[in-house]
Amino acid sequence: MGVQENLVRLGLTLPAAPRPVGSYVPARQAGDLVFVSGVLPFKEGKVQKPGKLGNALTVADGAEVSRLALLNALAILQQELGSLDRIKSIVRLTGHVASTEGFVDQPAVLNGASDLLVEIFGEAGRHARLALGAFELPLHAAVELELIVHVHHR
Repeated sequence: MGVQENLVRLGLTLPAAPRPVGSYVPARQAGDLVFVSGVLPFKEGKVQKPGKLGNALTVADGAEVSRLALLNALAILQQELGSLDRIKSIVRLTGHVASTEGFVDQPAVLNGASDLLVEIFGEAGRHARLALGAFELPLHAAVELELIVHVHHR
């Protein structure tokens, strides 16, 4: 089953790829790796559930926006590659979580994105990961993700 079929089976639709909010490109391919720039949880051009984990936002809120940021990252990859079926594997997910002092559940927040990658890509979605707490993120986002993916040549 292809990636698009898995998205349909999961009831997911990719949003339009978000535009950069600074002087950078959304993704850059180097050989058979594609590096996706930091992606925020945008929906219809607005950051969803802004704020910090450990304050007004719960781990469940964080996992939800982590999934949304991941869908935005996949939309960028779709735009860059033409088809998500070109992805051989997800190499690494890095997640930055806006956190209050003392909040240490960043890994649980990022499980929203990590689990979704496995649901969509199966074993190819299993990845190395880094979960970091951040004092502030752009546009008051609760989560910012970046991806490195291994792709098939055209």
